[in-house]
Amino acid sequence: MPITCFIRYEIDPVQRDAFRQYAENWGRIIPRLGGRLLGYFLPHEGTNYEAWGLVGFDSLAAYEAYRQRLKEDGEARANFAFAREQRFILREERTFTEPVEGTLP
Repeated sequence: MPITCFIRYEIDPVQRDAFRQYAENWGRIIPRLGGRLLGYFLPHEGTNYEAWGLVGFDSLAAYEAYRQRLKEDGEARANFAFAREQRFILREERTFTEPVEGTLP
């Protein structure tokens, strides 16, 4: 069963550009390591501290294999380190969702 990992970030609004760079880095890394990147989203209007990332997988097992590849990949580790060093992510939550039949293209 396909799943989507829905990641909600609480970000430092002052460091919006740093989060943008972080997300752009994942744009290269995630597909290379086997995730289907559905997109990263920054706040545009209204609440200025929430951002989101959505990544699709064929199954929870596929996600677990992807997580292992993340741990072993130099570019992924560097992107995690960038976020830790710059401290622009204040909180991160992950929820796994399944699609509702007939609602996606």
